[in-house]
Amino acid sequence: MPDITITISETEKLELDHVLLDISEWATNAVTNFARKTGEDIIKKLIEHCNANDIAIAVGRGAQIQQAYDLGIIDTAANAQAALEAEHS
Repeated sequence: MPDITITISETEKLELDHVLLDISEWATNAVTNFARKTGEDIIKKLIEHCNANDIAIAVGRGAQIQQAYDLGIIDTAANAQAALEAEHS
């Protein structure tokens, strides 16, 4: 499992301490919920693509997300940004 680290200033920590019991737990919940919602969108796109093209859909959430990448339905944001920059150069 990837480990993601963020750095905040002492002032930002004090600000967050005022409203959060556990900053790390809040950050983890925010990221995992965003990932879950993004995954739902990806799986919706995968199902639409597979149904339109008579492709068997992989079983399991992780396999479905990977299948969406493998089929080129989605790509990383970094790759999309690089393609956009190359298109405009």
